[in-house]
Amino acid sequence: MFQRIVYTDNAGTTIIIRLMVGAVFLSEGIQKFLFADKLGTGRFVKIGLPNPGFLGPFLGSFEITCGILVLLGLFTRLSAIPLLVIMLVAMAATKLQLYLDNGFWSMLHDSRTDWAMLLGCIFLIIKGGGKWSLDQSLWKKRKGI
Repeated sequence: MFQRIVYTDNAGTTIIIRLMVGAVFLSEGIQKFLFADKLGTGRFVKIGLPNPGFLGPFLGSFEITCGILVLLGLFTRLSAIPLLVIMLVAMAATKLQLYLDNGFWSMLHDSRTDWAMLLGCIFLIIKGGGKWSLDQSLWKKRKGI
């Protein structure tokens, strides 16, 4: 099981996706604490999510932790899974109403970053951390390479 989690190919270009996904989630997690009224607890109150006082800091902490792990390429697949779920919930909670209020094209325009993060997470779940990741180092160490 451990081998399936850390196995990755030698693709050097995967670092571009890791940097994009990791940096965005790290930044968003930090901002949930810095601007809690607008991007953390306050936003969750506004969109009607349950227990926003807990959910804001909890998701912020999760985004920071998983964002750092993705940046390092450590347990990349495991880290990308909760980030994928966060994106799916965020899109359902915010973009569905936008679609109903303003139409398809407005929803697509306002969700471009969401789609990029969603697809980036799917890519990392499929491919792993790639070259220059701690996953690759763990894989090589385990295999004695």
